[in-house]
Amino acid sequence: MRRIDEVMREVIGSAIVSELEDPRIGFVTVTAVQTSPDLRSARVYVSVLGDEDERESTLAALRSSHGVLQAAIARGARMKYTPKLSFHYDEGPERAVRLGRLLDSR
Repeated sequence: MRRIDEVMREVIGSAIVSELEDPRIGFVTVTAVQTSPDLRSARVYVSVLGDEDERESTLAALRSSHGVLQAAIARGARMKYTPKLSFHYDEGPERAVRLGRLLDSR
């Protein structure tokens, strides 16, 4: 499953850069993908540079263009099924920055 998740992360990341031209999509990094064991669904975790409005706008644009991204997966990741994508904001990098600031303030 880790290999599948990594391939999916790479394919989705490159498809966002090369195939999506939605102006609502800001600077996005696909941080992780968790594919279900039956390969029917996948949770895509993204990190977005910007404030909360830009984050919500980017997530909405990604959700509306999931068909294009699923087609890219079908082309690039030769799998038995093309999973249905759901996009989620990854708070990990943001939490790491906050923890770093807390530790530096000591």
